[in-house]
Amino acid sequence: MEMIIFTGIQASGKSTFYKKMFIDTHIRINLDMLKTRHRELLLIKACLEAKQPLVIDNTNPTLEDRKKYIQLAKQYHFRTVGYYFVPQLTESATRNQQREEKKRVPLIAIKGTLNKLEPPHSDEGFDQLFQVTIQGNDYIICDY
Repeated sequence: MEMIIFTGIQASGKSTFYKKMFIDTHIRINLDMLKTRHRELLLIKACLEAKQPLVIDNTNPTLEDRKKYIQLAKQYHFRTVGYYFVPQLTESATRNQQREEKKRVPLIAIKGTLNKLEPPHSDEGFDQLFQVTIQGNDYIICDY
């Protein structure tokens, strides 16, 4: 039983990473799809009660953003794993521009998330933390 929590600015490669690494094993929870926190919480609780591994695929830039997920995971005895996507503003802006128009995020929003980004720490309650960087088309993953 595992909850994975992504942290990173928009267009940092989080969703593509999910598709590459976890699509066959973990349910994806994403506010862009669900639209409301109420729907998000309903789906998270359903996964936790069903003992279904899940990935929180949001920006989760602050300790407070991540705290609610970690507390829920611990309450249900889920292992919590964090993946921190090292910010690369220029590359993220380029990836964002390559998205179809309706899925693009304003650059000011990406910069705003970057400005409030607090890298995750193990003392937040993570059982394991990884750092992810993108080099070309490759994801470089290392312990954090």
